Amino acid sequence: MSATSLAALARTSDPQTVLRRFLALDAVVTGANGLAYLAVSGPLGRLLGVDSALLLGLGAFLTVYAAGVGLLASRARPAAFPVRAVIEANLAWAALSVVALAVWLSPTTAGAVWTVLQALTVAGFAGLQYAALRARQGMSD
Repeated sequence: MSATSLAALARTSDPQTVLRRFLALDAVVTGANGLAYLAVSGPLGRLLGVDSALLLGLGAFLTVYAAGVGLLASRARPAAFPVRAVIEANLAWAALSVVALAVWLSPTTAGAVWTVLQALTVAGFAGLQYAALRARQGMSD
């Protein structure tokens, strides 16, 4: 993805702002997902065919993770190492979601679709964040 297309997506040409916006969007989406899992784990568990206790645990993890990503996004210049950690965690989450679907989970059709969609979304965040980090590093070289 080129710096120009990243700038168009983020609605700014400043590589620093692009990176911060993609981190912030990740934090908002992840936090909303985590809070939903915490607030309505029972009904969501029935809809998705996933144990509500698993959703509660995931909700707690996602909420804390989102807070950390949000804190990183709030920095004027997020350090490269923690940004890379977020990217790698997002890629790991996406991969583990697909593996869990294939090996461990037995969700409903809605749950299988949800698992794949959220894995693609998280992988998309990782890709956007990686491209934005590379664009920022290219500007500072």
